[in-house]
Amino acid sequence: MQAASGVDHDEQAVRARPSLYVVATPMGNLADITLRALDVLKRADAIAAEDTRVTARLLQHYGLGAPLIALHEHNERRAAERILQVLAQGGCVALVTDAGTPGISDPGAVAVGMVREAGYPVVPVPGANAAICALSASGRAVPHFLFYGFLPQRGGARRGALDELKALPHLLVFYEAPHRVLASVSDMAAVLGGARTITIARELTKLFETIHTCELSEASTWLAADANRVKGEFVLLVSGAEAEVTQPQAAQPVLEILLRELPLKQAVKLAAQITGVAKNDVYELALQLRDTA
Repeated sequence: MQAASGVDHDEQAVRARPSLYVVATPMGNLADITLRALDVLKRADAIAAEDTRVTARLLQHYGLGAPLIALHEHNERRAAERILQVLAQGGCVALVTDAGTPGISDPGAVAVGMVREAGYPVVPVPGANAAICALSASGRAVPHFLFYGFLPQRGGARRGALDELKALPHLLVFYEAPHRVLASVSDMAAVLGGARTITIARELTKLFETIHTCELSEASTWLAADANRVKGEFVLLVSGAEAEVTQPQAAQPVLEILLRELPLKQAVKLAAQITGVAKNDVYELALQLRDTA
């Protein structure tokens, strides 16, 4: 990634045009808002918010005020039409969610798509994100992760979704609500296996922030041990499936048959393809069988 050049995305040119700003807001600690986010909220002609009451408290804290447009999962297209009206009149709109980044397991993506389709600029203003926050403080040294977001609410559908994820080797990242976290963790242990490791991150950046790592088989007991542990918003990080190691000996029965009919190299190639054992390991096994014979 290139170093910052000091030019804020040609900010002056962008400011001169009607634009939708996708603004990340704090997850809990109001001090986590960025200076750029405050500047955008101050200049916005309207602010589209998931819950206008939550956003009103944020604006009041910083002495800001702008007309609010309610934009949530049940009215997103209608709210997007109102945003387009403001843009058509030459104004700029800031899009926020209750906490974190809009469009990430929160409303916003539909409105952004409609604004882009209408030809207006969409400008991201990065900041807080619960998944990245949890990952950064978990100590889980993994090269890849899969962000799933919220699992289905119903138990059968939830277990079905987990079954589809069972074989993936990546760290799995979920969001979960307090009234479902015990059921979700129990289903994870049943479907994925209790030996996997889970990091439970709750109330991130807030007063009772908790980050706890244990085996999946122990997670339900840990949560149930204290009523406060099932309160708040959760990020759950679950280790992926371990890669199965196929031993070279698994190729021996197939290899012995092939060696009776084919040259060594051809037999090794086919045996590796059939059994999934690494070709070099099959080759070493073939040499041992030939020497023994």
